[in-house]
Amino acid sequence: MTDHALLGPWVRRFLLEYLVHERNLSINTQRSYRDMLTILLPYVGDQLNKSVDRLTVTDLSADMVRQFLANLEEKRHCLAATRNQRLGGVHALARFIGENSPEHVEWCEQIRLIPFKKTTQVSITYLEKQEMDALLASPNRQTPQGQRDYAMLLFLYNSGARASEAAELRIANIDWHTKSVRITGKGNKQRICPLWPTTIEQLRTLAAQRDPEQFLFLNRNGHPITRFGIHTLVERYASKACKQVPSLGKKRVSPHVVRHTSATHMLRSGVDINTVRALLGHVSLNTTNIYAETDLETKARALAACTPAADGKPSTPWRLQPELMKFLRGL
Repeated sequence: MTDHALLGPWVRRFLLEYLVHERNLSINTQRSYRDMLTILLPYVGDQLNKSVDRLTVTDLSADMVRQFLANLEEKRHCLAATRNQRLGGVHALARFIGENSPEHVEWCEQIRLIPFKKTTQVSITYLEKQEMDALLASPNRQTPQGQRDYAMLLFLYNSGARASEAAELRIANIDWHTKSVRITGKGNKQRICPLWPTTIEQLRTLAAQRDPEQFLFLNRNGHPITRFGIHTLVERYASKACKQVPSLGKKRVSPHVVRHTSATHMLRSGVDINTVRALLGHVSLNTTNIYAETDLETKARALAACTPAADGKPSTPWRLQPELMKFLRGL
C-alpha cells in the first residue's frame, strides 16, 4: 500500500505543514486538532480492527465519522458545541487531503457534507463590580506570592487577556514609558493594551532587577507559570472571595470569566464596542457583540434613555435632547 493511500502521512503533513506553516495557527488551535485526532484515530482503528498506522484515507468514511460524533455525545457525554468543534477539525483535515490528492476529492466532499449541529448560545458569565473587587482583594499582598497573584489578577482584569496570553507575556512586552503592553493573541496577532497606573506599578515591582526577555509571571519554583496554573490561581481566590461576597459561589470563575468581566465593565463605562473588540483581540465584531447582548444593565440604561414622558409626549423636541443624541451616536 502506498503512503498516498495511508492516512498517517496525511495526518503528519496536516499537523506539521498545513497548520503551522500554511495557516500559522496558534499553538492552542494546533493542540485542539491534535487532541481530536488522538481520539478519532483509535476509535476508527477499534471499529475496523486495524492498527492506526495501517488506516487508509477511505477508512475514515463519512459513516465512520458520523459514528464517531455520535459516540462523543452518547458515550463521552460531550456537548453539541464540542461535537461541532471536533467535526470542524475533521472537515479541515478532509479539505487539506482533497486539495492535495485529486483521487480523494469525492471522499473529501462526502466528509464535508456532514453538517454541524445547531446549538443554543450559552450566556456568558461575568462578575459584578463588587465581586471583581472581592476577587482582587483576596491575595495576601504582604507576601511575595500574594503580590504576584494580585498583579496577575489585576493584569487579567485590566487587559482582558486570555490565560495563555498572560502565561506567554515577557517583561520586554511592557512599555513602561507609554504604560502599555503588547499582547500576542490567537494566530500570533499582536495588540497593544493601555495599562492603569496601579497595574504598571504592580508589574514593575514584579519585574524588578530581571532580564527583559524573561517571562513576567513565574510560579513559586521560579519557572514560567502555565495557563493551567493561572486557572488554578483564579479558582483558588474566587473560592476565598466567596466568604466576603457569597454570590461568587454561584459562579464558576475562571480566567476567561475575568476576561468577560473586563469587556462587560468597559461597555458599561461607555467604551464603544469596536474599541472593546480591538482591546480583546477579536477578529470579528460579532464575537464582541455577545457582551452587549448579555449585559442586562447596559440594555436597561439604553431603554431608560428612550423612555417617553408620562403623557406619551416628550417634554422637549427629541432633536434638542443632547443625552439621547449622544446615546444614538454612540451606538
